[in-house]
Amino acid sequence: MAQRQSGQVAENRRARFDYHLGEHYEAGMALTGSEVKSLRQGKAQLQEAYAILKDGEAFLLGAHIAPYERAGLFNHDPTRTRKLLLHKRELRDLQVAVGRQGMTLVPIRLYFNRFGLAKLEIALGQGKKAYDKRRAIAERDAERSIQRAMKRPR
Repeated sequence: MAQRQSGQVAENRRARFDYHLGEHYEAGMALTGSEVKSLRQGKAQLQEAYAILKDGEAFLLGAHIAPYERAGLFNHDPTRTRKLLLHKRELRDLQVAVGRQGMTLVPIRLYFNRFGLAKLEIALGQGKKAYDKRRAIAERDAERSIQRAMKRPR
């Protein structure tokens, strides 16, 4: 079976719909060998994932990385808590934003960078209200109908 060498592994497409996203950060992740092999096969989901700050460190919770078939006895727990690797300055900035402004850390996408390292893009997000979501749907539908009308021959 061919493995992915670089590129995107998983994306949380729902995040842009549910949150007003602010500043983006790139974080490394502390992973086991079987997790990396599973990620190279593209077997990860970020839909239920979120990040927290605890004791000056960042952690990813709820992300599902499927068990690697060939790991056998040394396989990992698919939804275990994973430590995120960020600079102290970034952790400090995130702590301030989450504490004062009531924002949350939303995982956006999981990918391999050009050096082959697994990275997680996280963003500061503020939850959207129901009327914001309805407005976004209406705008998207209007844009589609405009594109459809322009595409039709006269």
